[in-house]
Amino acid sequence: MEDDGDLAAIRNKRMQELQGLQNQQQKQQEMQQQQQQAINGLLNQVLDQQARARLNTIMIAKPEKGRQVESVIVQMASSGQIAGRLSENDLIGLVERVNAQTQKTTSVKFDRRRAALDDDDDDW
Repeated sequence: MEDDGDLAAIRNKRMQELQGLQNQQQKQQEMQQQQQQAINGLLNQVLDQQARARLNTIMIAKPEKGRQVESVIVQMASSGQIAGRLSENDLIGLVERVNAQTQKTTSVKFDRRRAALDDDDDDW
């Protein structure tokens, strides 16, 4: 019977740990939602309707690029660099500037030694 009591204590302790983890995850999700709402509110104040639609399209097509542009806009707005509302053309210029800064170069390297050692073609 003593083993049952120990087992129940271990179970209770584990359940409390799991509930604590779950509460912590919920708090993190709530904080992320609040941050996203604050960013969306700021973007709505800074961007006109066409620019906001353009940014949403970018977020759907290329989420990473959209987040970069979003963070640049938030940074500019918080530092007072944006005087009025940004138009779609202003947003396009901003996206081009971000693209110029983060342009990736890709290259393909072909390892000839591995291709020469490939035995898959010898199975005929």
